[in-house]
Amino acid sequence: MSKIAMKTPLVEMDGDEMTRIIWQLVKDDLILPHVDLKSDYYDLGLKHRDETDDQVTRDAAEATKRHGVAVKCATITPNAARVEEYGLKQMWKSPNGTIRAMLDGTVFRAPILVKGIEPYVRTWKKPITLARHAYGDVYRNVEMRIPAAGKVELVYTPADGGEPMRELVHEFAGPGVAQGMHNLDASIESFAKSCFEYALATRQDLWFATKDTISKKYDHRFKDIFQDLYDSQYRARFEEAGITYFYTLIDDAVARVMKSDGGFIWACKNYDGDVMSDMVSSAFGSLAMMTSVLSSPHGWWEYEAAHGTVQRHYYKHLKGEQTSTNSVATIFAWSGALRKRGELDETPELMAFADRLEKAVIDTIESGQMTGDLARITTLANPQTLTTEGFIEAVASRL
Repeated sequence: MSKIAMKTPLVEMDGDEMTRIIWQLVKDDLILPHVDLKSDYYDLGLKHRDETDDQVTRDAAEATKRHGVAVKCATITPNAARVEEYGLKQMWKSPNGTIRAMLDGTVFRAPILVKGIEPYVRTWKKPITLARHAYGDVYRNVEMRIPAAGKVELVYTPADGGEPMRELVHEFAGPGVAQGMHNLDASIESFAKSCFEYALATRQDLWFATKDTISKKYDHRFKDIFQDLYDSQYRARFEEAGITYFYTLIDDAVARVMKSDGGFIWACKNYDGDVMSDMVSSAFGSLAMMTSVLSSPHGWWEYEAAHGTVQRHYYKHLKGEQTSTNSVATIFAWSGALRKRGELDETPELMAFADRLEKAVIDTIESGQMTGDLARITTLANPQTLTTEGFIEAVASRL
């Protein structure tokens, strides 16, 4: 059988640890037998990032701008322990943070629903999509360890030589810590537009939440930009589509989400989205059952799994022990990228293949064949727990 042709390459970003193992299995068993894959490959494994002084991450983001579509494996964001383990030159920043900042995108994360994997929150009947702002805040902060008594100030010096503005952060009587964060009106506007457009495209209500009652300038700026854009550009379109835009405080949003039935988009600032997306995905069943797509207002798309590199399973794998690692989100990252590539290139065969691949995954799980994380929580009777390789082979057979 002839393979499905691709007109334009997609950017392929390889990663770390167990997800790197899964990455190759998915390519070998599910993609390459059926698709004449064209990819612009970048190795974002931690060792190679260190060897290139993280230039490979920046190169991958620039390639995504050229090609329009990327698929990314999970990667390590090193802490002090990782610096020692890998002998790194320095504690490199999150590759996801670097790529998101360069692409100026919004991350949309949604659970993959299958029969037999029931949400832990009994009221949830429909998916909840998390929209996470992908620029600034704590992920682009500057931190300082305060050694002794002294004053920390926030200073703005106008580029035109005007009078500086100053705000006292704190008068320290002894040691402590301080940090400075920032964001940009242009990035917040891009975030808001991406959320409004995604809501219209999927015909879902949009919620947005910050803590503007406490952060009266920083968070309030987010609230104002969202509201101004909604009033000036989206209110009529939302009303015509029969959907709503709703703003509330982040703590109120959390309380409402837990009592809702789902079926909406929840837009969050960067840190809130980081935390809440893990909460929502875990409550829907598993972190490995969560899609993640970075959508840029410039027309660039990056697909990845929402989870990390599965370090514990990787160490078992290195010892030659069997693992049962869930590969669903990684498979859906590939299917999402291939579908978008087919959509942009007007290649319906590629889009249809992505649909069939996802259906094969879901049908495999609903038939009772699944990895250990799902077997422990499924309501299906007598599930068959498969190894990492075994699950991918079962999907390949069904595909």
